Amino acid sequence: MKLAIFAGPATVGKTAVMKHLIRKLKAEGRSSAYLKVDVQYAEEDEEIARDYGIPTRKVYSGELCPDHCNVMVLGDAIKWAEGLGCAILLVETAGLCLRCSPYVDGGLGVMVLEATSGINLPLKVGPMLSLADIAVVTKVDRVSQAEREVFRARIQDVAPQVRIREVNALHGIGIDPLVEALIATPEAGQLLLLRGSPPVGTCTICVGKKEIGWQSHFGVVRSLENQMFYRGE
Repeated sequence: MKLAIFAGPATVGKTAVMKHLIRKLKAEGRSSAYLKVDVQYAEEDEEIARDYGIPTRKVYSGELCPDHCNVMVLGDAIKWAEGLGCAILLVETAGLCLRCSPYVDGGLGVMVLEATSGINLPLKVGPMLSLADIAVVTKVDRVSQAEREVFRARIQDVAPQVRIREVNALHGIGIDPLVEALIATPEAGQLLLLRGSPPVGTCTICVGKKEIGWQSHFGVVRSLENQMFYRGE
């Protein structure tokens, strides 16, 4: 089972890129399955099942971080796809806080960015970019050549090992190198581990405490005047 995890901010074209990828894989006779991880609403799984006839599923993370949710369900998802006889599992996540990275060792990590989102975006997205294998840049036709080059340079500043692929998500131009990279990815092993480290801790706000003020919270906290410190047993 080959595994590829796609991440990136909302509306950058993740699903559009993946649709072109699925179309190419299907044309080559390669069976794939698709999993969507989102917070509270998604219909991409239904679109892909309808348009390409491949097995799809979605899971809502709800109050859980989407990337943490991905960690929780990925093992089950691989078993589901293998049980259907699929050779490739494609996962699309909706990471939000930019402190985590959803990629796992043994799988292909792909971040999708749009060139129109500002030349400094690559500097702001943290491990989601720096731990990826490939950075897919969309909407390059909507910026000047100078902006395009600066955007690429910003990616290389924070992630010099990442391969940059420019893809027209509307027409699929530039998708072939991404297909080749996926096919060249080794089979995922039995023991999957996150590629990066999670944030320093889970705050009590994440688990539902609504009181304002660090005095009401536990774990890794921070006051206005101090750096982060640990409070509690």
